Amino acid sequence: MAELTHFDGKGDAHMVDVSAKAVTDRIAVAACHVSMAAQTFEIVSEGRAKKGDVLSVARLAGIMGAKKTPDLIPLCHPLPIASVAIELALDPDLPGVRIEATVKTTGQTGVEMEALTAAATAALTVYDMVKAVDRAMQIGGLHVVLKDGGKSGRYSAE
Repeated sequence: MAELTHFDGKGDAHMVDVSAKAVTDRIAVAACHVSMAAQTFEIVSEGRAKKGDVLSVARLAGIMGAKKTPDLIPLCHPLPIASVAIELALDPDLPGVRIEATVKTTGQTGVEMEALTAAATAALTVYDMVKAVDRAMQIGGLHVVLKDGGKSGRYSAE
């Protein structure tokens, strides 16, 4: 197993020094889902939520979440994010919403945390938008689907 990089030799938390790393194109994809009652799914899919268009608002929130990652996760580097794409798909089999966040940059460290934060923020926004009718919704399955670029190369969950 790889060594934990966010701790120094004394065991103190520190921000990883990436200054010697090469600048490379990097991408990360993260996914999760929000499961909900069938009636809530109907409200979302038919666009009847009282707070507005659930999927559009969640998409914007996910983009904002990616950009705010270093403000939320203490040891994340602020990165020049080149692209954030949030895909939200209605899934009647859950029932609920499947979320996938893709983040790209050119830099010295990866964007996995930005992709995870984007997906989680979008999921939390779906919850917030319809919690008045379904407080039993569940957010689950948050994980990195793909990471590519940099010294450690490509990782795919599949």
